[in-house]
Amino acid sequence: MGNHTKKRMKSAITAAITLGIAASCQSALAAAKDAPKEMEKCYGIVKAGMNDCGTPTHSCASHATKDADPNEWMYVPKGSCDKIVGGKTK
Repeated sequence: MGNHTKKRMKSAITAAITLGIAASCQSALAAAKDAPKEMEKCYGIVKAGMNDCGTPTHSCASHATKDADPNEWMYVPKGSCDKIVGGKTK
């Protein structure tokens, strides 16, 4: 395989990955805007990779790297966050 072909393949793979990440982030942002009014953000209860949206360290859903990170959040029904061990609304 020539050097030119390798560069084209790397570019194509990079573009595909970038588009996939961008689509994931865009759908997460749309979900956040469309969150039902009967839901609230609950911080500190998320399992790694299960967060609903961005934090100061990343901008996309599903990018939580550890369980129960106090900066990571997910939507839960209003009033239920306080009933979950470790759950905080702020």
